[in-house]
Amino acid sequence: MTLTRLPQPDSSDCMLPGPPSRNNNGSADLVSTGLLAYAAGSTVPILDTRSMQLITVLPIPPPSATSASSISPFITAVRWCPTTLRLDLLSHDPTSSHSHLLLAAGDRQGRICLLDLRAKSPESESESSSPSMFLETDQVAKLGIQDLCWIQSRYDTWIIAALTGPSVLSLFNIHTGRCFFKYDAVPEILSCVKRDPFDSRHFCVVGLKGLLLSVKVHGSVSESDVVLEELRVGNDVSELVKMERESGVVNNNYGNTPASGLFPSYVVKIAFSPHWKHLLYVTFPRELVVFDLQYETALSRAKLPRRCGKFLDVLPDPSMVLVYCVHFDGRLTAWRPKEGEQVHDMCMMEELVPSIGTSVPSPSLLAVVISQSDSTLQNISKHFSDAYGTSFSDKESDMDFDNPLDFRDESNVICKTHLISISDDGKIWNWLLTSEGALDDPKDTSDAATVTEASKAPVPVPDPKSGTRVLSYSDSMKGKGHLSASAVSPDKLTLKINLVGQLHLLSSAVTMLAVPSPSLTATLASGGNHPAVAVPLVALGTQNGSIDIIDVSANAVAASFSVHDGVVRGLRWLGNTRLVSFSHSLGHEKSGGFVNKLVVTCLRSGHNRTFRVLQKPERAPIRALRVSSSGRYLLILLRDAPVEVWAMTKTPIMLRSLALPFTVLEWTLPAVPRPSQSGASKQSVASSQDQTADGAATDSNGAQEDFTESFAFALVNGALGVFEVHGRRIRDFRPKWPDASFISSEGLITAMAYRIPHVVMGDRLGNVRWWDVTTGQSSSFSTHREGIRRIKFSPVVPGDRSLGRIAVLFNDNTFSVFDLDSQDPLANSLLQTQYPGTLVLELDWLPVRTDKNDPLILCIAGADSSFRLIQVNIDKRPSNVSHPGCVKERFRPMPICSPVLLPTPHAMALRLILQYGVKPSWFDTHSAVPDIKGNPQISRSSSSVGDLRSYLVDVSPVGDSVVPELLLKALDPYRREGCILDDERVRQYATIINKGSAARFSFAAAIFGETLEAYFWLQLPRALKHLLNMLANKSLKRAPVKYPSTSIDDTSILTRMFTKGRSVAGSTHTSLVNDGQLRMMAFDQHELWENASERIAWHERLDGEQSIQNCVHELVTVGNLDAAVNLLLSTPPESSFFYPNALRAVALSSAVSRSLNELAVKVVAANMVRTDRSLSGTHLLCAVGRYQEACSQLQDAGCWTDAATLAATHLKGTDYARVMQRWAGHVLNAEHNIWRALIMYVAAGSLQDALAALHESQQPDTAAMFIIACREVHAEYIENLDPNEESIKDKLLVLRGLNPQNEVVIAVGELYTKYQQNLVHLCMDSPPFSE
Repeated sequence: MTLTRLPQPDSSDCMLPGPPSRNNNGSADLVSTGLLAYAAGSTVPILDTRSMQLITVLPIPPPSATSASSISPFITAVRWCPTTLRLDLLSHDPTSSHSHLLLAAGDRQGRICLLDLRAKSPESESESSSPSMFLETDQVAKLGIQDLCWIQSRYDTWIIAALTGPSVLSLFNIHTGRCFFKYDAVPEILSCVKRDPFDSRHFCVVGLKGLLLSVKVHGSVSESDVVLEELRVGNDVSELVKMERESGVVNNNYGNTPASGLFPSYVVKIAFSPHWKHLLYVTFPRELVVFDLQYETALSRAKLPRRCGKFLDVLPDPSMVLVYCVHFDGRLTAWRPKEGEQVHDMCMMEELVPSIGTSVPSPSLLAVVISQSDSTLQNISKHFSDAYGTSFSDKESDMDFDNPLDFRDESNVICKTHLISISDDGKIWNWLLTSEGALDDPKDTSDAATVTEASKAPVPVPDPKSGTRVLSYSDSMKGKGHLSASAVSPDKLTLKINLVGQLHLLSSAVTMLAVPSPSLTATLASGGNHPAVAVPLVALGTQNGSIDIIDVSANAVAASFSVHDGVVRGLRWLGNTRLVSFSHSLGHEKSGGFVNKLVVTCLRSGHNRTFRVLQKPERAPIRALRVSSSGRYLLILLRDAPVEVWAMTKTPIMLRSLALPFTVLEWTLPAVPRPSQSGASKQSVASSQDQTADGAATDSNGAQEDFTESFAFALVNGALGVFEVHGRRIRDFRPKWPDASFISSEGLITAMAYRIPHVVMGDRLGNVRWWDVTTGQSSSFSTHREGIRRIKFSPVVPGDRSLGRIAVLFNDNTFSVFDLDSQDPLANSLLQTQYPGTLVLELDWLPVRTDKNDPLILCIAGADSSFRLIQVNIDKRPSNVSHPGCVKERFRPMPICSPVLLPTPHAMALRLILQYGVKPSWFDTHSAVPDIKGNPQISRSSSSVGDLRSYLVDVSPVGDSVVPELLLKALDPYRREGCILDDERVRQYATIINKGSAARFSFAAAIFGETLEAYFWLQLPRALKHLLNMLANKSLKRAPVKYPSTSIDDTSILTRMFTKGRSVAGSTHTSLVNDGQLRMMAFDQHELWENASERIAWHERLDGEQSIQNCVHELVTVGNLDAAVNLLLSTPPESSFFYPNALRAVALSSAVSRSLNELAVKVVAANMVRTDRSLSGTHLLCAVGRYQEACSQLQDAGCWTDAATLAATHLKGTDYARVMQRWAGHVLNAEHNIWRALIMYVAAGSLQDALAALHESQQPDTAAMFIIACREVHAEYIENLDPNEESIKDKLLVLRGLNPQNEVVIAVGELYTKYQQNLVHLCMDSPPFSE
């Protein structure tokens, strides 16, 4: 007998997590592929946010130093690793190394566990396939984990930054598991750590008292690889000091508890801006701070209105220039910056915990995460629709006139963003935030509240009755005319939020578990002894008084009923559609006693009916319920009071009471059916006469007649007995008694199971005894464990042996399974060794077996509030580990279309197919959405696809042309199941499939969560055309940049020299839609200048000499010398910077230079560089026109962005290209951002370096796709040249660096062919499976 988990291969697929709580620190992380991981107790559930379905649950084992019966500590931090799908098939086996589904989890005892979602079998003996690995943390001090963050130390190496205890920052090498850097920030209390989205080596840490650590990692070996800088945000800590005083903290002695444990209501969070580098959002409990890391100062501070709860988290919108803030009171607020500034005003307030239908007290909001994938795909759709001139009429043709949901007016939608919120009642909410721009027609904007109006007036609390949160259909951005963000004024922006999905998991801590008795579904109402189909439902009673119904075939909560006001203390099934439960509470203070509440719940109608209602409190509380296997009789056991026998008719009636000192009693289960049985025991015959719960013949009082059931019992003195219930009569069964030695007075009977003719008992000494009531035979053995709390007979089917197997639950919350038919049950027992850390509160067998070879399924309610199924295989042969019976496969209400969850070879094959281009008609989604008439390529046919080659859009000019067809064949099982792409993704793919190779490559990267690669393919055509234009000596169509200037007269000079007034010209318009990752790949001179000019206005009002120096530097780099002179002349004479500033002002004002002046300034600049005044030196070089040398000095000083901005302002041609090429090398080798480096290489004309970078990173498929995309853009460029420019066409006929005769290009083609062949072999050898 073996114990495995169900279904194979991943056991956690049959597990439901308990609800999260404040003890989990609101830890949640949403990766760009749409997978959500969050902490719930000691488990990490994984969800697909597009279909809102539970994928799996990863439990964390308990500390090895503790006993096996201990429970795992709370998980307090969860973070996905940013690794992507590994494509180096030629050097690594993707099925055995480098998981792209890796996450880290930290708990309250200071442990950090690495979990691999790709690991197939947790019981695997090989270390490489183990699903979890613990880092070497200090298990003596047990410093609880506050937060985690993944940091990139090299191109292919990630480390973990962890906040441990109250004030320690630790860096861990995940390959060795050791800590190589530690920093103690006492007396600060560290709260949050986040990675810089523009530089994955850089991260920031914030403390409750305002300390800000800026850390950059250059390796993962020693402390010398880490550069740390301390900054101060500055905040009011009076509330924190008061809380410390109240909690009794002395001399900053916080112990080993992290910030979330010390002060759970005082939360400080940070978030990097996704739009601008060096910009950081910091939220204190009642203050939002915008902090500039480059200037090391706060740009703005926004106080929270009194009507709002404290800040819980801050979430910048990845698409819009908006910041969302989450509050403790369950609200969400949106903050928009003023034009040209970083001063934020509140523009929206909404409730994320709807008050309709919620319990009292209402659930609490624990965490909110924002989706990144929406922004990426929207950028792809918008970019290629704009590039290819898609008109509104073309988009309108995609509307489905048979689908009424497509008639919503979305012409003014700017962008959509999904938010996922998590509440402590086990619900996961999917919210759709829609940003709309009002149209010019007044009638279209009359009823839309604008952002400006909302920011000026007090923000009203939304009324639940009139709010905009309604269930709505989530359409794709494409296929409908969407308003351009540049055409909408920020003053006319409207935000709406809709609830578009919800996942309901276990609502509270589980207290009771009940499964339908086998006899409840054993016979049909028409009579006969043939078994009916079992209902795979399990009822769970919870601590908050609700009853959750679990559909085990779907591993989901099918229904939830709010029944009691307190803890559900007893729960039993009455037939297939009714439940009986009880709770009790203390009576009034004067009268005392207990108020017992008994409720019958109908699952079909949801109606709760109470019975046995008394006017006054009782002396004794109910301690247990026992329902007969037919559901007709109910025994109510009260503490120190007679047992009541009830007939559970439509209106339950009490038959009689039994005044005996029962310790335990159990109704009989059906006897083992026999294939040749014709007439059976009187109970089986009686059961065959009636199986509907209320359809039996009754007498005038409503009690059933001619029906007999029996129950066994044990008394306080150890006596045993069996009673029969026949109508209103209860009589002795008169069993055959065992030997006198069988009954022992030493151990009080605490558990019992009864199935005619066998009674199995367990006592408080851990002994198990069984007795045949018809023959008197008996036996016993000792389990050598603590007392026994529950004994459950396994379900039986025809052909099973007589005694069968029992599950025994001990008082220490562990369990074992014993085979009573074996000669030595103890030797053949199955102990709970495979489930460390799982303390079991309740267990029972799931009666879904139909054949004797089917495995047994055990239901377990854990002390961690989880629910799971365990498969006990009957056959010991290894070839029969998995049986087709029982829960054959996971039922899904809709397919999970998450390509990243496919087996690694198949995921890589799908990526390749999307890059090649496959007609949308190949996708078979098996959905109820009507066919899209506007795009006849999309079909919902479920028939065989026939000739697969007809579905390919184009044949790749590189590699083997047969491979795509073979890959389509390997992916066909997923296509038939409809679990590749959902309707919305197919629709988006259909809009870009004919827009060129780069569009398909970008879409494929975005589907697999590779955002930077997707943006690389977006920028590649523009960068290559920029290069071709430069090679053809053609000026760009854009007009030359004109910089603002101001005249300077003597009076103004003298005035500004003695005042602090500033005149900084050149404010720029802020676009509503702004993607920072795409902006960071800017290569065009005008774009670089605009990005730098945008930041100048933020710093205009900053005080302090260092801020003035930084602002002067920004003005010089963008070429605004007049404004720089004005700012320099405003330096007061008493300042230590007066003479250097005056010198620079004179030099900059005399822009007309002579050779002597040039030589003198060059010497002065060299002296300034030697004294570490490089910025001042570059200013003097700019004054004499030495821009190339100034760029080199800036790059040597590490000011790479400033150097590029200066080059974009003043350099052209090869001089500009040299600056970009050197910058690309730094980005590739130091920042490890290959995609941004590739764009710079292409814009600089160094295609060979780009190809070499792809080759060194072991990405043969991307190198081949790079060649294909470049050749396609090049051919299109040549074709669009003016016929009169034949000389230019001849000059550019061959793309330099990608000549087909080039040895590197030939090698790339050969490697790509090998890559294709290896991928085909892996796909054929790897059997497909669906989630």
